[in-house]
Amino acid sequence: MSDAVYGMTRRGLGYKGAASKWGGFVALGIVMILGGIFALGDVVAFTLVSVIFIGAMLLVGGIFQVIHAFMTREWSAFLLSLLAGALYIIGGFLIMQEPIQGSLVLTLFLLAALLIGGIMRIIISAQHREMPGWWLVLLGGIISVGVAVMLYMTLPWSGLWVLGTLIAVELLVQGCSWLRFGFALRHMLRTSS
Repeated sequence: MSDAVYGMTRRGLGYKGAASKWGGFVALGIVMILGGIFALGDVVAFTLVSVIFIGAMLLVGGIFQVIHAFMTREWSAFLLSLLAGALYIIGGFLIMQEPIQGSLVLTLFLLAALLIGGIMRIIISAQHREMPGWWLVLLGGIISVGVAVMLYMTLPWSGLWVLGTLIAVELLVQGCSWLRFGFALRHMLRTSS
């Protein structure tokens, strides 16, 4: 198969270097797939662990924001920077203390993003009906709005499983992608020799 099939050129993306490391891509794919399967095994626990991790990242980011604010005290936005850091610290601490409520809040943010994004895609598709494939944009918008409505109707329980499920699915999809990419690199390496 030609290099163009895989979207890479010998010069542009370091064909030889990447192809010779195909095993690393396959290993990454396998690890991500296993992580996704593990996460699907208990999405509630994975959701809570993810929420605690997000809270910890907010806490760490807030601490660095406060430190940065004091390092640049003479800056006109010192107070605003200090306030933002304090809010990050408080938010991170609260999420870590109450991961169940934190998962509910994150689910509400996701619900709002799905609803707004879905409505916008429906409007865009209606404005561009002359374009081929406009109905796919419409379908995507309807699905997003439908998922948002279903999540809302199952609150607060959906807050316990949504984040873990989404992360698990993401791990599975990315794992399969890296696995396929690694095997494609191996094929390219063998056919080039």
